[in-house]
Amino acid sequence: MTESAAPSHFIKEAIEEDLRSGRFNYVRTRFPPEPNGYLHIGHAKAICIDFGMAEAFGGECNLRFDDTNPTKEDTEYVEAIKEDIRWLGFDWGDREYYASDYFEQLYEWAVELIKKGLAYVDDLSPEEIREYRGTLTEPGRESPYRNRSVEENLDLFRRMRDGEFPEGSRTLRAKIDMASGNINLRDPVMYRILHTPHHRTGSKWHIYPMYDFAHGQSDSIEGITHSLCDLAYEDHRPLYDWFLDALGIFHPRQIEFARLNLSYTILSKRYLKQMVEKGVVRGWDDPRMPTLRGMRRRGYPPEAIRDFIDRIGVSKNESLVDVALLEHCVRENLNKTALRVMGVLDPLKVVITNYPEGQVEYLEAVNNPEDPSAGTRQIPFSRELYIEREDFREDPPPKYYRLAPGREVRLRYGYFIKCEEVVKDEQGNVVELRCTYDPATRGGYAPDGRKVQGTLHWVSAAHAVDAEVRWYDRLFTHPTPDDVEEGKSFLDYLNPDSLKILTGCKVEPSLANAPVGARYQFERKGYFCVDPDSAPGKPVFNLTVELRDTWSKIEQTLKK
Repeated sequence: MTESAAPSHFIKEAIEEDLRSGRFNYVRTRFPPEPNGYLHIGHAKAICIDFGMAEAFGGECNLRFDDTNPTKEDTEYVEAIKEDIRWLGFDWGDREYYASDYFEQLYEWAVELIKKGLAYVDDLSPEEIREYRGTLTEPGRESPYRNRSVEENLDLFRRMRDGEFPEGSRTLRAKIDMASGNINLRDPVMYRILHTPHHRTGSKWHIYPMYDFAHGQSDSIEGITHSLCDLAYEDHRPLYDWFLDALGIFHPRQIEFARLNLSYTILSKRYLKQMVEKGVVRGWDDPRMPTLRGMRRRGYPPEAIRDFIDRIGVSKNESLVDVALLEHCVRENLNKTALRVMGVLDPLKVVITNYPEGQVEYLEAVNNPEDPSAGTRQIPFSRELYIEREDFREDPPPKYYRLAPGREVRLRYGYFIKCEEVVKDEQGNVVELRCTYDPATRGGYAPDGRKVQGTLHWVSAAHAVDAEVRWYDRLFTHPTPDDVEEGKSFLDYLNPDSLKILTGCKVEPSLANAPVGARYQFERKGYFCVDPDSAPGKPVFNLTVELRDTWSKIEQTLKK
């Protein structure tokens, strides 16, 4: 896909048609997360669609927490979800709702369905309900409790609410069609007994609605016009329609879209939780995680994530998106916004023998060549410097243009230097280079017009700040780690080199007290973000993304 190509948007077209036809005269969407975990990049797609469609039509998007399962939910997740949505750049104003706000109304609607003969209390166990449901090729069987009288069902349901019965002993089920080709219509469970306090309603309730019963009615209560869901809910739509029609209440339109599948990435909440609990990662905000908290800690700008979501578009068909496109969007954003600095990750000492001892001069460095308003800064230059160890070869191969014995290179913003001597330790390891500099080449240009091919980044040894750098790579070695070979688990595809911790790195003094979350480009290395583990004078940097752009190469291939 070229950058100028606008992906098709069938949801937008459907909303336009609904407004033209008069089906609705306003647009209201909602984002309905369950507060049982942290949001990830897949949720970001839904957030961008839900809020983006409302914004495109001058409408509203509600935030509604699907808090119908108190055994898994917590206010910690509620606050984390709100923080992540705001970080992405969206706001729901005063329209923060909870399914638990509607428990009383949902209960009354359940009573109404019982009175209409469309719901009944069932004594089958969860295992028996599954057994009676049938299969995709065989119809289900009716429960022996299906034809209880309305009066008996009303009495039992009231007593379920009052907490008279043990968990799992009874459910309330819709009476639809046990022979339906859609298994979701085979008398689905509407309520189950749970003697678990709720994070908002406390111990008031002993029964809780199933998501399939709460979903459509909650949308109806809020006047949602367009209920935008991923394709997993397409087979549930006839059930939502059945409830709304049976109750005769406002009917939103549900539209499904393909969820996000990202290469080299796991987006299953269950698998992510497993990695956290097994200690495979350091937590939900580990920078290798696809959670929004992890991406924020790694230094991904929210604007880059939104740009990525815009580029992949909205479709009805499942597909695998190359993670290189996400990295390209991050890189493109940071190229325009991140300040350039110099950091040496594997330092090798350089002594400039003809530079005056004790002398320090300050050189002017550009903060961001893509943004003139970012200005310049002064960086110290002295007799002893650090360069990257990989920028020197004693026996250089062909087309190696960096430093070598007798060779001259340019120091970024500084001078030409020439390697005159190599100092080694007893084991033969190079520990120091002794070089000379040409004072006439300040700024990196020679008055006599001679050229050098290599330009190195560096830091002044006397002024360098020690830093830790956490070099991150993809968490998995396989492009589809959740599509595993028989006998293997997704954990078998973990990348053993997904994190390398580099200590003893040297960065320029301007970074000594860099604020947590600040993003920088380490020249010639990559983009980095200041980690919360940093301390005054002891910064910790996370690699956000390297400078090389795989997606640009892929894109060029696609254009040929």
